[in-house]
Amino acid sequence: MPDDDTRLETLLTAAPYWIAHAMQQQGSRFFQHLGAALAAADPANRRLIYQTWPADCWDFYQRGLVLQAVEEG
Repeated sequence: MPDDDTRLETLLTAAPYWIAHAMQQQGSRFFQHLGAALAAADPANRRLIYQTWPADCWDFYQRGLVLQAVEEG
């Protein structure tokens, strides 16, 4: 598993769409709303979300990769 700095850099360079989509589709009500906030966030607020919930955001990043792979066939 990558270290925290590598995960943060990966999250920051990834398109937030799939992370937010996974949160909204598969998360609790809290994460559904956090996904909506992430989708609307500017880069500074996106960084804040990723830094505040790093393990959860990494989990949803990985889920988002699966959703993206399924969508793209």
